[in-house]
Amino acid sequence: MAHSYSSSAILTTTIKFCLLFSLLLGMVSAQLSPTFYATSCPNALSTINSAVNSAVSSEKRMGASLLRLHFHDCFVNGCDASVLLDDNSTFTGEKTAVPNNNSLRGFNVVDTIKSQLENICPGVVSCADILAVAARDSVVALGGTNWTVQLGRRDSTTASLSAANSNIPAPTLNLSGLLSAFSNKGFTAKELVALSGSHTIGQARCTVFRTRIYNETNINSSFATSLKSNCPSTGGDNNLAPLDLTSPTSFDNAYFKNLISNKGLLHSDQQLFNGGSTDSQVNAYSSNSASFLTDFANAMVKMGNLSPLTGTSGQIRTNCRKAN
Repeated sequence: MAHSYSSSAILTTTIKFCLLFSLLLGMVSAQLSPTFYATSCPNALSTINSAVNSAVSSEKRMGASLLRLHFHDCFVNGCDASVLLDDNSTFTGEKTAVPNNNSLRGFNVVDTIKSQLENICPGVVSCADILAVAARDSVVALGGTNWTVQLGRRDSTTASLSAANSNIPAPTLNLSGLLSAFSNKGFTAKELVALSGSHTIGQARCTVFRTRIYNETNINSSFATSLKSNCPSTGGDNNLAPLDLTSPTSFDNAYFKNLISNKGLLHSDQQLFNGGSTDSQVNAYSSNSASFLTDFANAMVKMGNLSPLTGTSGQIRTNCRKAN
């Protein structure tokens, strides 16, 4: 009897431990919730939405800029608004990293949103959540798909220049490098292609696509010629061209149709359709807009779940540019 009692007691304890362990494992995802601000700041989402709509109606490009801020935030130590921190005496932030310097924009829009939220709910809504919601609202404002944003991220107190330089996929990457960069963050090849579809909006600087239009052969010749007038072989580094020449301010599947015509602006864009493993997915999205939009939305939710700070980790910054 004593033996059976101790066995069952051990089993019960083991089951309790396993349940507790499972509960702890699930806590990070459980702490993100679409209703996180329902009582603490019920007007948070509508405030962000109004500000994004206003900014995008003033300048369509801002939608792409806000979407990109969220991406460049999440790929560097998780979605913690580290990308928004200015340099200080303790660290050099991410704003001057190679992928971000003279390139990331939209900080003023985030500042405006943050000050509006601080007026109605001081110390409640994180900068990281502002980025996540603004990204979704930007896509919707430009005619794209909607999705439910999980909320409850908190803000980091530090940033990493080196992590930004090493984690954000470069426009010069070949397909293998892209697959690896996204795989490192838990994304499949299909999700890489879906997320790359964000290049259906936004613009790129001449310095980023110059090599492609002058030196590469897997590019439509008339497309290359049309770009050279605004992107000379020397000079004009900051001259802009739309990533999607067809419908540059509409969130649609034209990006994939462009790739099939060898009209990808960036080297990394055209790598997705260049005789490799992702060609079939580009073909699929080019002929089925609905599947692209669904997969994009799901991949954005997944990206928003990259290593968030929750609970008592991090803080809620009062000013998104500096720790409290």
